[in-house]
Amino acid sequence: RLLYDTKSRFVMHKISKDEAEYKMCRIKQVFMGPKACPYAVTHDGRTLRYPDPEVKVNDSVRIDISTGKILDFVKFDIGNVIMISGGNNIGRVGVITTRERHPGSFEIVHVKDALGHTFATRLHNVFVIGNGTKPWISLPKGNGIKLSIVEDRHAKLAKKR
Repeated sequence: RLLYDTKSRFVMHKISKDEAEYKMCRIKQVFMGPKACPYAVTHDGRTLRYPDPEVKVNDSVRIDISTGKILDFVKFDIGNVIMISGGNNIGRVGVITTRERHPGSFEIVHVKDALGHTFATRLHNVFVIGNGTKPWISLPKGNGIKLSIVEDRHAKLAKKR
């Protein structure tokens, strides 16, 4: 699986056979098509017909790669695990604490990572990857926790010894 690390680089992450059977997709748009057929469009351009009526924009769905059907979905709610997919915090993983709504401007999401550091990013940079505090996908080395420059240096020096 191709994911981001906390230094905004792509990283190849080895996954198990059962995890390779599905893919996480973020819902970009939900609308009614011809003959009142509901559709959902994902971040990678897939069009899903007849999604669950509970699926809304910004939610994530787990798609079976072989059939293209929705296996499960997770709502964009406070308390769910997310990964940042754009901006300065790219690759970081945390739990949604609050969401600021700004009509006509960018909506802001506040996130808290596993070490207790809080940060904020725009709504369209957020990708929900799990329900509660447990992610549905395995995470790359570091688990999406960004270390400060000092912490990173100490970790490298300790590794050398």
